Amino acid sequence: MTSTAATADLDGLIDSCIASRDTRIEDWDTLAFQAKAGEEFRRAQIRYIGSGATGNHEGDGKTLPSEGFTFSNMRLPIGGVGPEHTHHDVEEVFYVLEGSVEVTVHDTEDGTRTASRVLGYRDLIRVPAGVPRSLRNVGDSDALFCVVIGTQRPQLPTYPTTSPVYGVTRD
Repeated sequence: MTSTAATADLDGLIDSCIASRDTRIEDWDTLAFQAKAGEEFRRAQIRYIGSGATGNHEGDGKTLPSEGFTFSNMRLPIGGVGPEHTHHDVEEVFYVLEGSVEVTVHDTEDGTRTASRVLGYRDLIRVPAGVPRSLRNVGDSDALFCVVIGTQRPQLPTYPTTSPVYGVTRD
């Protein structure tokens, strides 16, 4: 292989691995079904690698394919809520870029006991698989945070009976 061909291969490789901010969109529709339970559940996913656990977005040609995890940003408006839900198959990581996000973990026995912490700029939490969690923007501006899910194709989350979106369907 010539030096020019090797450089071209490396250029193609690196270009195929970049998802720039300028090419991302805030997808307010992928979780819009949750707003049936209340407008506070409206939020946007900004996909970078894979589709996370928000459904099948394989047709999104701007999203880099996942090999072992998914990565997206989530925009949560002032007062917005990510409802109580559980990822049974995988851990989930939240890393705050802007704003203040209260993260709550819920008791798996009866769902009434909780523990909450407020995360700010550059704070991170890892929530283990099987632990119900919820989020709330407690700041005075939109919150923007990274969401990493530790598998290529996570199962869709479930919503326990204690979750406001329990029984709400995607259709």
